[in-house]
Amino acid sequence: MKKMNIVIRCFVLLILIANFAAFASTRTYAQESPGEYVDDSLITTKVKSLLANDDFLKSFQISVATYKGVVQLSGFVDSQKVVDKAIEITSSVKWVKSIKNNLIVK
Repeated sequence: MKKMNIVIRCFVLLILIANFAAFASTRTYAQESPGEYVDDSLITTKVKSLLANDDFLKSFQISVATYKGVVQLSGFVDSQKVVDKAIEITSSVKWVKSIKNNLIVK
């Protein structure tokens, strides 16, 4: 039973990595202006900071990636309430255009 649980978690992790790789590979730096790149970095930093400083969310490892204002959240959490709170905090950041939720409730 324990082996099966580990296999399932590894499989889910591989899916997350593949999704992130596909998301990250669409980034073409040559097509971005320096302002767009800085904005994405700023958004990522701001979202990470807000998530880390939230007492309810700081115990979870939520990955944040941003491309042209679209923020991707990924990782494992233990309830839908955590997902909702992470999305709420992310959407409060001024320059976030949309959110791609890849958080998995375990």
